[in-house]
Amino acid sequence: MSEVPEGMTLGPQQRRPPRPTATMTMTRDGEGGIEVLLGLRSETMVAFPGYWAFPGGGLSRVDTAAVEALKGFEGTEAKAIACILREMSEELGLAPSEHGLVALPIEARKEIVADKSRYLPLALEGAFPYDTRSLRVLSHRITPPFGPIQFDNAFMHLHAGLAKDVPEIDLEPQTEFTEILWATPNEILQKWASHEMKVAPPVVTLLMEIERTLERKDRDMLEAARDISERLPGRRSILFAHGVEVVPVRTATLPPADHTNCYLVGDPEGDFILVDPASHLREGMEDMAKAVERHKGTLIAMMFTHSHGDHVGDIGLLREAFDVPIWGSEYTARTVECQRILTEGEMLELGNQTWQVLITPGHHPGHICLLGDAGLIAGDMVAGIGTILIPPHTGDMNIYMEQLERLKKLKPHLLFPSHGPVIALPTMKFDHYLSHRKARHDAVYAAVKSGIQLLPDIAKAAYADTPDAHPGLAVDQTLSHLMSHQRAGTIVEDSTKWSVQ
Repeated sequence: MSEVPEGMTLGPQQRRPPRPTATMTMTRDGEGGIEVLLGLRSETMVAFPGYWAFPGGGLSRVDTAAVEALKGFEGTEAKAIACILREMSEELGLAPSEHGLVALPIEARKEIVADKSRYLPLALEGAFPYDTRSLRVLSHRITPPFGPIQFDNAFMHLHAGLAKDVPEIDLEPQTEFTEILWATPNEILQKWASHEMKVAPPVVTLLMEIERTLERKDRDMLEAARDISERLPGRRSILFAHGVEVVPVRTATLPPADHTNCYLVGDPEGDFILVDPASHLREGMEDMAKAVERHKGTLIAMMFTHSHGDHVGDIGLLREAFDVPIWGSEYTARTVECQRILTEGEMLELGNQTWQVLITPGHHPGHICLLGDAGLIAGDMVAGIGTILIPPHTGDMNIYMEQLERLKKLKPHLLFPSHGPVIALPTMKFDHYLSHRKARHDAVYAAVKSGIQLLPDIAKAAYADTPDAHPGLAVDQTLSHLMSHQRAGTIVEDSTKWSVQ
């Protein structure tokens, strides 16, 4: 068990039904073939900051009202269509008409950007068209169970015709995208594979589907879209990066996470390893086995980042499922039989990819990270949701913060945590963790310096800014800070009483 938001009170984990969303896969006939529109999401966005992604957003009451008030919205996807038309008007300033895409009047668009509820009155007034006949659904995908909130996304498609007939897109009134790009699926996938672009994982797999289907349909986008729409392919793999596929495995970890990320790391068509195959359940074993079977390469080993229970699966079942050696650090080998001991700086040649072993203690002795061109397999050094707990007796808060500083200086392309989604802005994440931990570290020291001596009272003072923090976790993490101060010689303990050295 390794991560939880410090301001959270633990309780039974309850997963709400997925929230409906819609995105637009817009295509056009470019000089070099079929082109797809992507936007670079602002780094201030909560979801996929700094990623190239499709335009879109969540369904709202505005969209429900639009379906009821406007003509042409029928069928089970009516709300998704209404949503994506509204999002197009806001993010792109475009609207579909019976004669193709048209640009919205700038004043109407500004009104919608300022207040999305203005979309329906403006549509009723005839400020812009809202033709629905050219839209179709390509796929429905529910986001992986990385956290308590999931999304059921409808991937809509609209083919805009010849590039010369598509209006110029003005990004000025909106704030979600900082750039736009028209490029062929193959061009985007090549740049993604060489780590030149950060592309949202669901976009990557849909672009792969579009490219495969275009090959079968003589590069005819309308026929390809019709084919995909009839099949409605679901999510098969989750590609965080080229050479990094993730399989979420249900484990006994702390909320809001209830899964640990098992990674397939290495050459997609060559040697690869399984990192943290953490499952103790048949369902998780089957998910990992299916991912390995899909892989075109060869599984050569299983590796554990560290030996916490939510990272090490049922060894007996794992050996039955995957007859390969187990790799780990010297400390992990004390509790898990490892056929290969990994050491600091070692280079793992996995097909055409190279990953460097980094020993990063602090959260746990012998903790391993892997650094490659794609980014950092981060284990429990960071989390995609919440923060990381430092066990008082096997962890060390000072060393943990030193290792965070070290990893930050390496400037990885992406962070692949053991809990939660991929992290697109590593430096920002490291800075947040370091400032958060240092502030808590200083608060613990200040509480002791003020004369507070008993652990529960020190925890209460140090966590005064987060009154909803789980009391047990607050005491646990306060003890971690105290013990790190003790190791540094700044605080001493005498008969359960703490004081400044």
